[in-house]
Order: sequence, then C-alpha cells, then structure tokens
Amino acid sequence: MLGLMPAALAADLSLQEAVNMALTQNTSLKVTQKGEDTADAALKKARGSNGVSVSASDTLSTSKSSDSDRQARNGAGVSASLPLYTGGQNQANIKKAELAADSARLLTDRSRENLKLSVIKAYYDALEAKKTVAVRQETVDKYQEHYTNVSQLYSAGAKARIDVIRSSVELSNARQNLIKAQNSYEVDLATLRNYLNINRTEPLNLTTDFSYDAFGIALDDCIAYAYTNRKDLRVDQYKVEQQEQAVKAAKAGYLPSVSLSLGLDNTNVFQPSSSSSQGASASVGLKWSIFDGGVTDAAVKTAQTEYEVAKLNLLKDKEDVDLAVRQAYYNMREAEKRLNSTQDAVHQAEEDAYIAREKYRAGEGLMLDIIDAQEALSTAQLNYISAQYDYARDKASVENAMGISLSPAEKEAAAKLSTDVAATLASSPIEQAGVAAGADTQPAATPAAVADELAGNEETK
Repeated sequence: MLGLMPAALAADLSLQEAVNMALTQNTSLKVTQKGEDTADAALKKARGSNGVSVSASDTLSTSKSSDSDRQARNGAGVSASLPLYTGGQNQANIKKAELAADSARLLTDRSRENLKLSVIKAYYDALEAKKTVAVRQETVDKYQEHYTNVSQLYSAGAKARIDVIRSSVELSNARQNLIKAQNSYEVDLATLRNYLNINRTEPLNLTTDFSYDAFGIALDDCIAYAYTNRKDLRVDQYKVEQQEQAVKAAKAGYLPSVSLSLGLDNTNVFQPSSSSSQGASASVGLKWSIFDGGVTDAAVKTAQTEYEVAKLNLLKDKEDVDLAVRQAYYNMREAEKRLNSTQDAVHQAEEDAYIAREKYRAGEGLMLDIIDAQEALSTAQLNYISAQYDYARDKASVENAMGISLSPAEKEAAAKLSTDVAATLASSPIEQAGVAAGADTQPAATPAAVADELAGNEETK
C-alpha cells in the first residue's frame, strides 16, 4: 500500500508547514471566525439603539361626512428621536455587546490553538504509523526468511513438519498485523489532509521526525500560567461581566426613560379647496412604568440567576483546566520515562532474536525460542516508537492546556485565512472533486444502482 505512489511525487511537508497550512485553510476555523462578524453586527445594533433615529412618513387620505363635502389631503413628515436617558439599559447593552465581540475573537484564537494541537497529533500519529509499518514489515521479512529456512531443513529431513506449519502460521499472523498497520497509516494521513484541507488523495512525505525536547517547567507553574493565559477562561470571565451588564439592563425597567423628539410636517388639502400648511414640533417625553405585573421583577431575577450561573461556569472551567493540565503533564512524564527505558530494551531484544535464529539453524534451538524472541523484538520496537510519539503528543497537549499562544509566524499564517464563502467553495478540494466526478466520462453510480448491488450481495449470501 505504501508503494502505490512513487516517492518522487509526494510533497515534502514539515510539521510547521502543516500547522501553518491548517491555520490558513481549515474550514472549521473559518466557521468559528464567522462568529466575529455576528458579534460585530450585534455591537453595531446595540450602539445604534442609543443614537439618533430618523423616520419619514407620507399619507394620502380622503374622507366624507354626512354634513360636509368630501375632503382629500396629503401629509408628509420627518421626525427624529434621541434617547436621553434609559435608566442605563442602552449603555449596559452596548457594554455587553462589546464584551461579546471580544469573546468572539478570543474563541477564534483558542480554536486556532486547538487546531494546532490537532495537526500536531495527526502529524505524529502518521509518523508513528509509518514506523509501525516498517516494524511490521521487518517482522514479516524475518518470518518469511525463517519459513524458507525451515522449509529447506524439512526437505532435507532435519526438521519436523510441525515446524513448517508453525512457521507458516506465524508468517500469516505477521502479515495480518502488517495489513492493519498499513491501513492505520492511510487513515492517519487522511485525517491530516482533512485538517490541512488539501486534496484528499495527495501523497505526503512527512519530513519532521521525532526529536527529544526536554520540558523543564514545573507542574504548578504550568497550572498558574494556564489560569492567566487560557483564552477560554477569559471568555468565561467576559460572560460573567456580560451577565452583570444584563442585570443592570433588567433593573433599568424600574427607572423612567426620557427621549427627545423633533418633527417637521407638511399638509396639502386638495378638496374641497386647495390649501397647504407646514409645522414643526419638539418635545421631551418621559415614560415610567409604575406597574407591569411583575415582568421587570422576573427579568431581574432571571438575569441575576444567569449571572450566578456564569460565575459557577467560570469556576467549573478552572477546575477542568486544572485537571487537563495535570493529565497532560503526568502523561508526558510517563512517556518520558518510557522513552528512557525502552531504547536499551530494543538493543537487547535484537541480540536475543539473533541468538535464537542462529541456535535454531545450528540445530540447538527450538521453534518456540525464535517465535518468542521475534515477538519480544517487535514489542520492544513498537514500545520505543510509541514512547517517542506519546511524549511528542503529550508535550504539545501540555502546551495547549497551558494556553500558550501561537508563534508570530503562525499568527501571520492565521491572518491569511479567508472567510469569503464564495472563494472557499471555489477552492474547496471536496467541491472540486465533485465537479471533476460530474465531468468524468464514466458516470457515478446512482443510489438505485447501489441499492441493487447491495440487494444482489444479500441474495448471494
């Protein structure tokens, strides 16, 4: 499966290039960033409610009374109003919308950090799967070599038939593991391509291998850093402040509102005679709800409850952050210890496997010795590979849980993300693949054809 595409055609891709590409092209990130536009529009609406509003009207009417002639008239007017005092409601709504806009940007930033972590994990998953394939392939080759050797010894009468059968079984099992490893590698590459939003069949050559980078920050310092820098915790704090403003807006229902109104009007009478008149008006109005059936009380209580819920959510999320940092940190330290202990085990297992094979060839060893030694070697190699990439992934998880921001180069890449829907659809690899399939001379299978095929398979069973 790995040899289906020539290596020369595979695009070289480093880990940093993968992260930057995802920050520039990921569709899910575009959806999240669209939330900033929604929040900005809500802020504009809140600010507009506290400014001057102008309206125009024009009416054409006719009337007839039993004791007078029919009258026809046209009236046009322009009016403007400005809220002078709303009990603090408009100001609270504006402040709440400003906090929402800031929260939307923080959520986008946090989504970028989470996307970076996802890409790092997918990249290392693919690298680990690739090395696992190499180990499984080596195991198959060793069992194939051993099977050939046993078959030759059996033909010469030096070994029993049972040794040939056991060698064949172990070779078959090794091939099964190889097939599974190859499939896992393809799945991991598909996951990585999805994050990068590139052609889903594009071959990739991952060039950044594991290198040990010691993490020297103490756990308590990691947690303290997370409390200060996690953007989702800052969003929670903003939500608390938003609900505090919501309480102020609700309590404004207890207070009067004052507004200024200005108007100009022009009236033209056509029947029974022609006449025209113009007028202007200015007024300051006060409105105070003395009794509203408890509506304001209910609104205040609701806002206060939501304010308390927001504070509890902030506390809960702090607890979750504390747990996330601890889990990632402990997992990283565990992988680090495994990394230091498994490297020597690989060398010892290689030596043990070599001795077992040579003893068997010399007629002094048992088949079981070779099988056990080869299994121990494969396990040691896979444990070492797993420890390497577990450490790399867990270290990235610790940094993400701490809320470490993107690097300047990554922020520059993220700034290139386009949220234009038309351009996104035009450049989408999925949409392009659909267009290409539609233009193919071989028509795609219809749903009816697929159903018929499934029905035929069922009849065959």
